[in-house]
Amino acid sequence: MVSLKRRKREGAGEFSTASMADITFLLLLFFLVSTVIDVDTGIGLTLPEYIPPEEQELAPLSKDRLAALLINENGDVLLNGEIIAIPQIKDNLVERIKSKIDLPKNKKLVVSIKTDRKTNYNLYIQALDEVKSAYFQVREEYALNHWGKKVKDLTDEQVKELREKIPIIISIAEPEQIK
Repeated sequence: MVSLKRRKREGAGEFSTASMADITFLLLLFFLVSTVIDVDTGIGLTLPEYIPPEEQELAPLSKDRLAALLINENGDVLLNGEIIAIPQIKDNLVERIKSKIDLPKNKKLVVSIKTDRKTNYNLYIQALDEVKSAYFQVREEYALNHWGKKVKDLTDEQVKELREKIPIIISIAEPEQIK
């Protein structure tokens, strides 16, 4: 009778790990390159140049040029001393911005936003969005009436003229001198 004995082969249960480091490195590199990382960019505000206090000139500002928007720590929003809901800010500012379109730049509407240190940040952002939305709406209407086009379809010269005609003037701190 023939014996069916299994022969033990050398290295039968092992495999080469020499290329494992290369494969791991390539996988790591692939995931690093293909992964999208969400980066919060914050609020896009153009800040003015810093001018030392001793060199600053304080220009008086008339009450008809100022729209004072105050937000207290309780979430109450006041526009020129009257309580208002955040969605109403845009409607109230649109007419005032329109009324100042044909005036020179030093006569345009200034929207001052002032908050308390304990004001909910979300309320501040909503109010700021409503103010900007009012300016954008007036610009859109002006572009349609003046050129018959939407703002996005205007030429660079027309956009420049529009920005000069309807500048967005927002003050984060309330002016001190009011006539």
